[in-house]
Amino acid sequence: MTTSDQIAPEQTTATEEQLEQEGDIAADYLEGLLDIADIDGDLAMDVRAGRAYVSVEADDVESLSSISHPDTVQALQELTRLAVQNSTGRFSRLILDIGGSRDARQRQLETLVDRAITRLEEGASQASLPAMSSYERKLVHDIAADRGYASESFGEGADRHTVLRRG
Repeated sequence: MTTSDQIAPEQTTATEEQLEQEGDIAADYLEGLLDIADIDGDLAMDVRAGRAYVSVEADDVESLSSISHPDTVQALQELTRLAVQNSTGRFSRLILDIGGSRDARQRQLETLVDRAITRLEEGASQASLPAMSSYERKLVHDIAADRGYASESFGEGADRHTVLRRG
């Protein structure tokens, strides 16, 4: 059983004040990591759509290149969520962006959805996408809906993926 499985669903709805607290805790944690790695970056925090968002930005985007790869951002996001959860006792759905990595991932997901739509237009009854995080699956569902296609998630845990069908 994972830590997130042990937390009741009603504990996942946080107030605006709690989300701001999550952002502050995350920023402190990330500042420490950036200092250890000797990486210059500015932190920005926001609360929207029931989540705390923390961005690491820099005037020189290259200074963040060692930590802005999508897999690295995902790993740092999970570590940051654990630090927040350890401090607050609540499950965190915090979103981390480093040097525009979220926008880059959004474009990659749009490309994946467009390729899946091409397969559907060529006659496939459905098109499966690779396994991804819940946040990325939500983005895929939104992209598919915007393009007039239906989507549904299947699988468990790390194998959970999205399947597209005609709308």
